[in-house]
Amino acid sequence: MLTFDEQLQILINAALREDIGDGDHSTLSAIPADAKGKAVLKIKQTGILAGVEVAEKIFRYQQPDIQFTAFKKDGDVMHPGEIAFEVSASVYTILQCERLVLNCMQRMSGIATLTHQYAEKIKNYHTRVLDTRKTTPNFRLLEKEAVRIGGGLNHRMGLYDMIMLKDNHIDYAGGLENAIERAWRYVQQVKPGLKIEVETRNLDEVKRVMVIGKVNRIMLDNFTPEQISEALQLINGKYETEASGGINMDTIEAYAATGVDFVSVGALIHQAHSLDLSLKAVVV
Repeated sequence: MLTFDEQLQILINAALREDIGDGDHSTLSAIPADAKGKAVLKIKQTGILAGVEVAEKIFRYQQPDIQFTAFKKDGDVMHPGEIAFEVSASVYTILQCERLVLNCMQRMSGIATLTHQYAEKIKNYHTRVLDTRKTTPNFRLLEKEAVRIGGGLNHRMGLYDMIMLKDNHIDYAGGLENAIERAWRYVQQVKPGLKIEVETRNLDEVKRVMVIGKVNRIMLDNFTPEQISEALQLINGKYETEASGGINMDTIEAYAATGVDFVSVGALIHQAHSLDLSLKAVVV
């Protein structure tokens, strides 16, 4: 598998090619090629800052010898009027990277801020909040990084790093028992060590999984907190447990109070609002 930095390089390359195309004609037409400049990232909204390290890598991708000074770091609380970083580089570099830097940081900061709010709701409980695969195509890397910065956990990066047997897998496989047995054999023969999670839709399915075994985590999908408590008694700590399905800011604490290990919340990413940041030239 590619490392985070290798995946980020691919993302940056594709995003800059998409934006610049056959040339940044606004800059090419108005700015001398040898012009040097300085810019600062201004914070205009309260929240959790995310994407400072990504921003530096975007600028360095375009121009390795930039000067980059960070005044705040990823995960810091930010307030309007503060400066996150200062960059000195070719004016071409600053203007060509500006929108990509802002798009990444605004989106990441929004996700980190929302994740932090969820994590704060359950900070006094054993339960941890997870993200999901409900992400923006080709931007999952940074959306999940923002969740991590905000205090959440990444569930799985894709279809490749965990087996999750959801309702459609179970139905297509001919039932719960068939799906689990086939997945377990696959892991033994093809990818030893790969974890298996199975989705259950009611207490009867939880009981059936307890008979079958051969999994690492049981997802309790669309269970009420009361039903979660009943399921946890049946599971009795034998497997990791995850509550999922429509859990929001108003209900997450009730789920955490059951003692479930994880709560997955797709809203961390797909309901997050980008925060207001701006990159401004420093004219001397």
